[in-house]
Amino acid sequence: MKPLITFIFSLASFFFCVSLFPEPGAAAAHNDGVYIVYMGAPASLKGSLKDDHAQLIDSLLKRKQDALIHNYKNGFSGFAAHLSAEEARSIAEKPGVVSVFPDPVLQLHTTRSWDFLKYETSVMIESNPSSDSNSMDAIIGILDTGIWPESESFNDETMGPIPLRWNGTCANGQDSSTFNCNKKIIGARSYGAGEIKSRTPRDMMGHGTHVASTAAGVEVKDVSYYGLAAGTAKGGSPGSRLAIYQVFSSQNGSHGSTVLAAFDDAIADGVDVLSLSFGSSSFLEQEFINDPIALGAFHAVQNGITVVCSAGNDGPNPGSVVNSAPWILTVAASTIDRVFESDVVLGNNKVIKVITFSLDPFLDF
Repeated sequence: MKPLITFIFSLASFFFCVSLFPEPGAAAAHNDGVYIVYMGAPASLKGSLKDDHAQLIDSLLKRKQDALIHNYKNGFSGFAAHLSAEEARSIAEKPGVVSVFPDPVLQLHTTRSWDFLKYETSVMIESNPSSDSNSMDAIIGILDTGIWPESESFNDETMGPIPLRWNGTCANGQDSSTFNCNKKIIGARSYGAGEIKSRTPRDMMGHGTHVASTAAGVEVKDVSYYGLAAGTAKGGSPGSRLAIYQVFSSQNGSHGSTVLAAFDDAIADGVDVLSLSFGSSSFLEQEFINDPIALGAFHAVQNGITVVCSAGNDGPNPGSVVNSAPWILTVAASTIDRVFESDVVLGNNKVIKVITFSLDPFLDF
């Protein structure tokens, strides 16, 4: 288990060192008229709780056919639905219901990270100890904005066969030519709006691709930003597989009900680690029993999955950390040791170093 612990620590350190796309504070809005009904662990989906769950769903569908949005039944029990405030209060009093809360809107919170950490990326890691897979086949689930599969970071030439224990799917939409999985990206799901057949996990924002490549991208040589910071891009665990869960499709945020659906699928799919780089604002964070990330992570951990989350973009004031449930490996952000300096020549010919750069070789400061 020591290699796995080393990897988990290093994945956590990735969150510590990588500057994730800063956003202003998370939106205070909820998904109007949508509530999450949480009913606990699925292990008790036998007898009375299973009947309670089914009866609540049936009553919703009888009232309004399209009231149900998500039905959680793999890693935990519950559902998300269009409800009035009165209906939500009524359901909260039903047998088997643990909590009912409005569906919150969550917000999104360098290639040199691993060198900065002095981390040796050739270290082999173990997958879930309950699996029969070899140590190079850990599966990292990324809940984010999707992925750009053509990136060289996700080349699968050095990857062996997909682990037999993998239960996931590549939900690439109606036209498979728009998105393809491989032996590196072994699974992908999209939870965006619209018809399921037209959805694609393709990343149109860049955030998810950045997170995935930093965690598990294969080595790509001669990478630079227009000649700046040239070097080799590599992930912390290039031998690991990736499972993508696109829960963000726009800058407007993701609904907590959608994030719970991704947790539910990831648990059933068989991932070993889950990575989340988003959350609520520290000013709006709910009690764990009403927090989609805390609830989903709790049941993931119960199933042997390590959950790593960013600590948010607020701070450094006290009480500004989010995703702080004790079963989550929560990691804050920091600066890195790489700077871009240029010479500025003053009128007296004194030269000083300043942190700046330009892509124009003829620019005269």
